[in-house]
Amino acid sequence: MDSIVFIRKYKTYLDEIQQVVKPEYQSVIDELVQIDPHDLVTPDTYFDSENSARGLAWKLFLIKVKEKEDKMNGGN
Repeated sequence: MDSIVFIRKYKTYLDEIQQVVKPEYQSVIDELVQIDPHDLVTPDTYFDSENSARGLAWKLFLIKVKEKEDKMNGGN
């Protein structure tokens, strides 16, 4: 699966994440929606499967959640 498919499906992946996470993480989803998926992958990026591409969206979500929680905990 090439990067253009990830770019086209990025919003769909975020919608899937939104459906299964707690409501307090909506702000994280909102942040991710503002990111242009073209900035996340290069033209030569290749994913072994759709699950790999979906995994990138999850990874970005988890990074943002950790950043948010660290900020709430005073940076610890």
